Amino acid sequence: MTDTSRQSSVRHVLIWTMVANLAVAIAKTIVGLIAQSLAMISDGVHSSLDATNNVIGLVATTIAARPPDSDHPYGHRRFETLATMLIGVSLTLTAWEIGKAGVSRLREGTTPEITTVSFVVMICTIFINIAVSTYEKRMGKKLNSEILVADSAHTRSDIFVSLTVLASLVATRLGWGWIDAAAALVVVILIGRAAWHVLRPSVDILVDRAALEENVVTSIVQKIPGVHRVARVRSRGPRDEIYLDLDIEIAAPTTAAHSANIAREIRAALGKQFSGLKDIQVYFLPLQENTPQDYALTARAEADALGLGVHEVIPFTTPLGLGLEMHVEVPPDQSVGEAHIVVSNFEERLRNAIPELKRVVTHIEPFHTHEDVPLYTPTAHELARSALKIAREVSPENHWHDIGIRAESDGGYAVSMHCTVDHDTPLDEAHRLAEEVETHVRREIPEIHRVTIHTEPPEEHF
Repeated sequence: MTDTSRQSSVRHVLIWTMVANLAVAIAKTIVGLIAQSLAMISDGVHSSLDATNNVIGLVATTIAARPPDSDHPYGHRRFETLATMLIGVSLTLTAWEIGKAGVSRLREGTTPEITTVSFVVMICTIFINIAVSTYEKRMGKKLNSEILVADSAHTRSDIFVSLTVLASLVATRLGWGWIDAAAALVVVILIGRAAWHVLRPSVDILVDRAALEENVVTSIVQKIPGVHRVARVRSRGPRDEIYLDLDIEIAAPTTAAHSANIAREIRAALGKQFSGLKDIQVYFLPLQENTPQDYALTARAEADALGLGVHEVIPFTTPLGLGLEMHVEVPPDQSVGEAHIVVSNFEERLRNAIPELKRVVTHIEPFHTHEDVPLYTPTAHELARSALKIAREVSPENHWHDIGIRAESDGGYAVSMHCTVDHDTPLDEAHRLAEEVETHVRREIPEIHRVTIHTEPPEEHF
């Protein structure tokens, strides 16, 4: 549901509620004045405030529905919260005035005149209030509207107030006239309680109390790959429009593209858990702890700085120390000499970033874009079938499937296929199998320049 349709639905509920509240307030006040019952008059004033609050809600929701602008970049949603606070304040003031009148009546000892009409009006209005309160609360939860939920609490307090007044009418009819004023003071307590329940959540929102539990957010974000630590969690706003700020520690050489992917996964995971999130800001901090350096991340970061691509970063040990082997992608329009200069610069940067690095082995290859790839040729289908046949001959006990082939800009082809292995197969053994098949395919089919094999366990093990 869009914000516009939501606000329209909220206004529709408020209009119908206002009509019902006006009818109830008029009936209670008129009969209360005729009978001179302070309890009924107080209850009537209480109900008239319900209608007034509905008007406040209509104005506030109209303003809250406005889109963000230069003066209100976060939107106008807080106007609804402000209106909710006004409802709570009006309840408090009403309780104060009724309380003063009740004390005065007790001192004077005035006795009201109760008739059958008084009982009929009170009983009817109780049933009306039950229907209105139930409807408004249900719609408030459905529409995530704090003003509807608050107003339903206000209307629900009318029910208890009316029951108190009804009891006072019975007592007065039995000759205990002072109970009418005492009942008015009970009404004050009930109104004050309703005011507290309305004001408390509104104040929490306006003073930016945390909208989400920090430990729950942290436990979700901590599971995202690439996240080392959640340094800070800040949340604010009403339950249907929560703003969340996160400070996340990640490895220092993480590239911008990689960090953007981490942020996307964080937003997706939190969106599944919390339905009211309006905006999630993720701020990344370099990891300060002494943790082992991620050589692949460092290589990608240095390559990004030079506009290069890098993949298949493999560390190895030499007699002198650490070595790294990798494939480096350079623009295809460069000459061999130009590519050598750029990659040499990259290797020098890598040695500076990793002091313990003693040897770098780079395989230079052209970076392929979508525009570089020629059209699909009929030959490709036959080459793919031949590659699949070789794989099955090398390892017939494995299930080879999902083979794909594409033409590359150098005139050759790239093949990918999937291989099913037992779920408890060691990774190095699966890697050796893939390398063996790759070697056979490239040796027997020279047109195939690149082979990618994905090893995976059977589906029933997931």
